[in-house]
Amino acid sequence: MKLYSRRQVVFFTISSALLVLLLSVGFGIVRLPLTNETRLESATAVSSPETFALQTNHVRTDESVALHTGNGFSEWEAENIRIYEQRNEAVVNISTETVSYNWFLEPVPRPGTSGSGSIIDRRGYILTNAHVVDRAFKVFVTLADGTRFAGEVVGADPENDLAVIRFDPEGRNLVTIPMGSSADLRVGQKVLAIGNPFALDRTLTVGIVSGLGRPIRTANDLVIRDMIQTDASINPGNSGGPLLDAAGLMIGINTVIYSPSGGSIGIGFAVPVDTARRVVPDLIEFGTVRRGWIDIVPRQLFPQLVQYADLPVSDGILVSQVVQGGNAEAAGLRGGRRASAVRYGGTVIYLGGDIIVEVDGVPTRSISNLYEALEDKRPGDEVTVVYMRGNARRETTVRLSERPEQFQWD
Repeated sequence: MKLYSRRQVVFFTISSALLVLLLSVGFGIVRLPLTNETRLESATAVSSPETFALQTNHVRTDESVALHTGNGFSEWEAENIRIYEQRNEAVVNISTETVSYNWFLEPVPRPGTSGSGSIIDRRGYILTNAHVVDRAFKVFVTLADGTRFAGEVVGADPENDLAVIRFDPEGRNLVTIPMGSSADLRVGQKVLAIGNPFALDRTLTVGIVSGLGRPIRTANDLVIRDMIQTDASINPGNSGGPLLDAAGLMIGINTVIYSPSGGSIGIGFAVPVDTARRVVPDLIEFGTVRRGWIDIVPRQLFPQLVQYADLPVSDGILVSQVVQGGNAEAAGLRGGRRASAVRYGGTVIYLGGDIIVEVDGVPTRSISNLYEALEDKRPGDEVTVVYMRGNARRETTVRLSERPEQFQWD
């Protein structure tokens, strides 16, 4: 057995303690106190370019506070919230029932379409789209609190896709949406849409005016002029709801979307509220819009007719007949000759009459163009009519009469 001297025992003890201390520091078990110089070197190392650090945009506290209102919302958010809270109760859900017939010719009620509408009068008048209540046998109005009422279609204007329905509020103090103006709208202006998309309760979407004066062709082949284009999301169920400006005034009636998939892709259209201002009084009073008319029986040109009759133009409206003693006859327009009558399908066409190519500055290549040109004209208004008689281009002025029932566009 080997014996160690006292000096050797002390040496081994101190060496072992130092080894344990170094290992503890190396593994972080023990931290040595830092001197001022060590602290400076450590701080320099952390802030050096080689050290990873989060890259953020630093905003001063006073700037952040300036962007918010007292409730913690930005001015943009607070404005949206205010408009929604003021107007959403004036937006209703509209649902319909239609009637079809079974194999035994028995009437069978079926669910119809659904959409939105704006209460525009405290007596219960609601502005919506004509296609929302198209062929409706029954109409139901659901208010913001969930109360459901039976309604009736007061009047419809398919040429602008607008309709007015009415329900009995039973003494309720209804919230209404005031009409603004669409005459001074600008591209880039903020707009808000409220509606009931996909049968959801009133939803708010926000966007801008993306375009103005857009002509849109409807499902019944009419062209609605001066439509408002917006990127505010408009989905199925939003139809008939209001498009509002930053003051909460109605500037349009949400109507259609352009969507290959059936959902909003940021291209929606609204009927200008100035159009609604013009037609709503007639819809309430007469059930239809009183529009001017040229007293003729019009026939649209088509290639077979142009070739058969060797006509001087390929597009236009043939005056098949003029109403005896009517405004067209008074303006000098001529109809076709009975001796030159031809039949196309179930339609009789009298050849030899004038061919109208322009009305009030609108080229009349089709029947729908004729209706488009006269859409905002009332009985008694005068329009300039450009027509072809043979190979001669002529012009006359016609004082419009009221459009008869047989020529209302369905």
